[in-house]
Order: sequence, then C-alpha cells, then structure tokens
Amino acid sequence: MLDEARRRAERGTDVVVAYVECHKRRHTLDRLDGFEILPRTRRAYRGGQFEEMDLDAVLARRPQVALVDELAHSNVPGGRNVKRWQDIEELLAAGIDVVTAVNIQHLESLNDVVEKITRVPQQETVPDDVVRRAHQIELVDMPADALRRRMAHGNIYAPEKVDAALANYFRVGNLTALRELALLWVADSVDEALQKYRTEHGIGGVWETRERVVVALTGGPEGETIIRRAARIADRSARGDLLAVHIARSDGLAAGSSSAALARQRVLVESLGGTYHSVVGDDIPTALLEFARAENATQLVLGTSRRSRLERFLTGRGIGETVVGLSEDIDVHTVTHERAGGGRLLPSRRRTLSTPRLIAGPVSGLVLPVVLTFLLHHTRGSLDLMSEALLFLLAVVGVACVGGVVSAVVASVTASLLLNYWFIPPAGHFTANLNSVLATVVFAVVAGTVAAVVDRSLRLSRRSARATAEAETLSSLAGSIVRGDEAVPALLARTRETFAMESVELVPCSAVTGASERDDPVVRVPVGQDTFLLLRGRTLPAAERRVLTAFAAHLTVAVERARLAEAAAEIEPVRAADRMRTALLAAVSHDLRTPLAAGWAAIASLRSRDVDFSDDDRDELLATADESMARLGRLIDNLLDMSRLQAGALNLSLRAMALEEVLPMALESLPSGAPPVDIQHLDAVPAVLADPPLLERVIANLLSNAARHTPRGASVLLTASTLADRVEVRVVDRGPGLPAADRERAFVPFQRLGDTDNTTGVGLGLALSRGLTEAMEGTLTPEDTPGGGLTMVLSLPVAEVPAPA
Repeated sequence: MLDEARRRAERGTDVVVAYVECHKRRHTLDRLDGFEILPRTRRAYRGGQFEEMDLDAVLARRPQVALVDELAHSNVPGGRNVKRWQDIEELLAAGIDVVTAVNIQHLESLNDVVEKITRVPQQETVPDDVVRRAHQIELVDMPADALRRRMAHGNIYAPEKVDAALANYFRVGNLTALRELALLWVADSVDEALQKYRTEHGIGGVWETRERVVVALTGGPEGETIIRRAARIADRSARGDLLAVHIARSDGLAAGSSSAALARQRVLVESLGGTYHSVVGDDIPTALLEFARAENATQLVLGTSRRSRLERFLTGRGIGETVVGLSEDIDVHTVTHERAGGGRLLPSRRRTLSTPRLIAGPVSGLVLPVVLTFLLHHTRGSLDLMSEALLFLLAVVGVACVGGVVSAVVASVTASLLLNYWFIPPAGHFTANLNSVLATVVFAVVAGTVAAVVDRSLRLSRRSARATAEAETLSSLAGSIVRGDEAVPALLARTRETFAMESVELVPCSAVTGASERDDPVVRVPVGQDTFLLLRGRTLPAAERRVLTAFAAHLTVAVERARLAEAAAEIEPVRAADRMRTALLAAVSHDLRTPLAAGWAAIASLRSRDVDFSDDDRDELLATADESMARLGRLIDNLLDMSRLQAGALNLSLRAMALEEVLPMALESLPSGAPPVDIQHLDAVPAVLADPPLLERVIANLLSNAARHTPRGASVLLTASTLADRVEVRVVDRGPGLPAADRERAFVPFQRLGDTDNTTGVGLGLALSRGLTEAMEGTLTPEDTPGGGLTMVLSLPVAEVPAPA
C-alpha cells in the first residue's frame, strides 16, 4: 500500500496518510518517510484512551488520495460510523480516492471457513461487496515458507513472540489454505468483472478464460454416468466449474424423463461441487446452447441418443447431432452409456405437427399411392379388388398418421383416383358409376376420421407434457427455495435463469411507469399490492407466462414472509428484555432472600435481651452475619456490573499487570471446603493489558465455577501460556463437563447448567465473566478437558511494556 502511494506521489498526486498502523515494524516505518501524516483523534472508552482516524480532518484537508489502513477495523464508539469501511465511503462520496488494505481472513463470506481452518475466530470483518466495489484489487501473494522466514527474521513480531506464532496461527498448513482462499476469491472477482464487461458489450461468444463444463440432463437413467464423466472433465481442468442443466420445454419433455431421477441427479451434481439449473425452452438444442453461452461455458457434455437405429433413420437428426452442428466454439463431448441405441423408455412426446411432418405429409399423400399402384400393377391377377382397396386404405391411414387431416385428404383423393383408373373395370379408364363414387367417399371419411383421432391424441399428449414440464419446473423451483438461505434472492435468480431473461428485479409500483418496452421487451407481473416483478430480455409466450404467474405467487409469499421476519426481528429485543426481567425476578428473589434472612436472624439474635450468649456463640453469630452480608454484597455487585455491561456504562482502567497481582484476592473469594487450586506457569507469561479489579472478578468466578463441579479429592488447575500477541489463562476442572450444544447457553444470564438446586448462585458468574472479559478486549471460550471435564480459556492481549533504558 505504501509502495503504491509512493508511485502516485512521484507522479505528482497529492497523497496523505490518513491512518496507517505500522505495529513498530522497522521496514514499514521506513516507507512512511516523506509522506504527510494527518493527526489522529483520541477517544475515551471504558476508562481507556484510543486513537482513531480523524475523518473530519481528512475531509477538511481534501487530498487527491488518502491512505487508510485496516479496512475491517471497528471504530471505538463515539464517532459517527461503526466501521472504518463506512468512513472510507464518506471519503469516496467527497471525491477523495482511497488506497486501503485488508487480510483475506477478514472477508465476511470467508469468516467461518477461516475459523474452521485456523481455529481462531475473527471479530473484525468487512462485507465482500465493499471490497468488490473497489476500482482495482491487487493481490499481495507470498509462499508460506517465505512469510515464515520473514517472521523468523523478526520483520513481523518481536523475537519472544515468534516461536508461539510459528507453532500456532502461522503454520504452513494455515498459511497455504489462506493463500488458496485469497487466490480463489480474487479469481472470482475478476471473473465477475469479465462477465459484466461481456454483458455490457453484448459479447455472446465464448472466452476460454476459465473452464466451465455444462452437462445436459434429460432425466433418463444415463444421467448419473454423464454427470460423473463431466465432473472428471471439470476436475482435470484446474478446478473448472460444473453446471448441470435440464431443459423443460412447454410442448413436452424429452422422452424417458423422470422427476425422481432428476431429483437424484441434482443431489449428485451438488455433492460433486456443481450447480443445477432448469431452463424452459421450446427448441432444446437452441435453449441448451443459449444457456451454455450465457454461462461462458467451454465444454458441453451430452449422452448418446437412446433412439434405436430405425428411429434415427425415420426421424432424422437428433438433439445431439443438432447441438454439435450449432456449437461453434464450444467443445461437445458425447458420452456413451448402457442405454445408448436401446430405444426410448416412453413414447415420444412431440408437438402436434412439426415442420418436417408438415412437408412430408402432403408429399407422401401424393407419392405413396403412386408407388403402391406401381407395385400392384406388376402383380396384377394375384390379388382381387378387395385386397387392393384395403392396401390403398392402409396407405392412406399411414399418411394420416404422418401428416394429419390435410395430408389424409390428399392421399385419399389420390388413392381413390388411382384405384378407379387402374383397378376398377374397365381398367385404364375413369368410371363415374356408383361404386367409384362410393370408394372415393369411403376413403375420404376413413382417412379424415383417423387423422382427426391422431391429431386429437397428439394435442392431448402435448397438453399433458406441458403440464409435466411446468410441474417439474415448479418442483425444481421449490427445491431451490428449500435449499437456499434467502428465499427472495433465490427466487429472483431462478426466475431469470428459467425464463432466459437478461435481468429480473422487484420494483415498487411507482417505479414501474419508468420501464419502457420500446428499447427492451419488459414483462410486468404484480407481486403483492405495492410491488411488481420486472423481467427484461424477451417477450414471453402465453404458455410461459402461465408458469411465470406461479413463480410470482411463490415470490409474493416469500416477500411477505421476509417482511414478517423483519417485523419479528424488531420485536425480538423487546421479548428478550421481557424474558430477562422474568428470569431476574425468578432467580434473584431466592438468592437475595437467603443471605438477607440469615444475616437478619443473626443480628436479631445478638440484639435479643432474652438470651445470654457466650463469647463463642456471639462470634459465630457475627461470622454468620458477616458471611451473609458479604454474599449479599457479591450478588449485588454482580447484578450492578451486569447492568453496567448491558448499558455500556462500565468504567475501565486498563494497564499492564501481572497475573500474580490478582491471584491472592481471587483465591480468598473461594468458599471454605473448596478443592485445592494447582497453579502453574503464571510467572512465565508476560504482563497483560487488563483492569485489575475486573480481572480478579473474572478469575474468581471461573475458579468458583470449576470448584463447584470438581469431584471430591480432585483439584482445580490454573495455568497460563502465550499464543502470538495474547496470553491464555486456562481454568481446568475434572467434573462432568458440558455437551457442545449447551456450552454457549452457559454464558446466558441466570442459567444453572449442571446445578440441581437453587443454592449455587443466581447464574450470573459465567455471563458476567465473559462480559467483563470482552470489555477488556479479551475472549472467554469453553473447551473439553482431556480425560473429562471442562476447561475455560481466558485470552487477553499482551501489554506493550517499554524496554528499560
């Protein structure tokens, strides 16, 4: 970042340092020489003083470029923005360019992945969209071994912290995984920019910048074989993308399609790291290639045809051959399978009359009777007139099945004329007697009836297939909504993809009037009372609009559900506060009454004139009163501190301190009869930055909790170690432990997990301890104790103590 700033400054750009954190690293400090550094602002928070970027000073200075470090940083309360990236947005809005830096582990989308890899939670995050909006993103990449060498040379951490850092967070495996995450994230952002450029410039051709393998699914039994083959192709292509697509056409799905098979194949695709898509299209080859080009696919995988040789001979080119002929710059793989050439599982569902049948019908109506006449003429004498008429009738029925009503009429007229001329005596002459007229009428009626029946059956088949296609599309939609975390974005994405639109958006009714259909086709569908669904890209036929209406109904429900969820989220804090008050009254009523009653009874006995107490009895009563008042005082202190924490009014006085300072007071707070505490390595760790009274309360609460669950004869272990720039204090017990699912509940106020009575406290100890720890910029997390039990890990920042002169 500083090198980039120096290059700009050398070109005459006005560059200032708004905020740069050097962490006392010599090489970083050297690069600051020569820059104008704006003063920082100081803010008081919880008894401490903290430095932050002075946003108003940067705005007043108005440089051309400002350097702002630590993009994911959370500002100390007191400023107008919570996060530093919000400060940067103010600078950008004022016309000031910003150069900033962020580590890959701070990106919001990778937060859980990074924690799983490194086992270190990241509290500071920045939304991915903020980083993606940058005009330029530069990846600073370095091999893991090189980074570890820099650390070993003392370029990053002080020498006493190097060993712990290299052995924990900065292991080779962690760094390699983080490096791969950074490379993939930047590659995805570059790919998004490329797709945006292609869309803006109307580029439809395939740019082979990244391998994308599209596999076409029909729902047939060969699907799993084709998917696995496509996945192997994608894996060999340096982490190529795998996309499975099923084309559901409004005039019927491909034969052999099965909804259950498609559902299984979808699960298989997603288990292999791919994505599943469903697209509506009348022309399957065209729809398939349009989808592939829209996704910038480089390879297309199809299964070989399940049609038999006879079917291929009679019906011509199939989908696979058509796709190969139209694919242009997309490589097409045809994968063989056990069903190849074995015929279809179900009858073919085709449109009522395709273009080839419209042509072949009338032609066959003219040619087939002529061919039959030629054959029968050479066998004259072997068949009688009845047999010859039946053969002509069979030919007319065949033409009716191929070409429909019009072709049947042409065939019947041609057949009746040929039959009259060549076969009804006298042969070679047309006869106009009753028999010839009757033959012509019978042929026309029979052929027309058969053609009408065939045409009606095909229309019914088309309707059934259309309904099946719509049902499967809606089923796929429902599946995507169930799998998605956000219903409305998932529905919008699925709608754009299914109907092959350029864009789909939800707009209020007031904004719909601004959408014009003169430039781009716009489809409007109402969603609720005050919102419209706007689709741009192409005009939808009536059949697809019917499916779109179903999509809009799903979207209406999703939008309403989102609104209800927002309303519920607004009510939840009020309900939580009410639950807190109820729990407080239930828990505190007993715990306040018990020490108060005991102390009151002891004092009342001492004041009584009816009983003459011995010195021992008097001392015992005074001790009881003192212990009761001390217990009552601790309870009230806990309640007050919890109230201050929740109100953000807890005063802190952070300073460098050794752990041994607070240990005696923490041990004294343990009740009599508590198990012994085994203390190890507390003097071997550096000083921590903490508030001494608050830290003493935290350790006392943790020791008390561990003592309460430690079995008789065992001891509580208190130990400390250093990890990078933090000190970890562990309080270990050998009790029954806590299930993983209940661990976070242990930190909820007024919880007594594992306690069987109401004499063990109000349930504020762990909740208060975590709150106080987080107030001191620390963390408190539970872990399993090897061999059984629970370990509380208290992590605090190491104090920076100046070296002696």
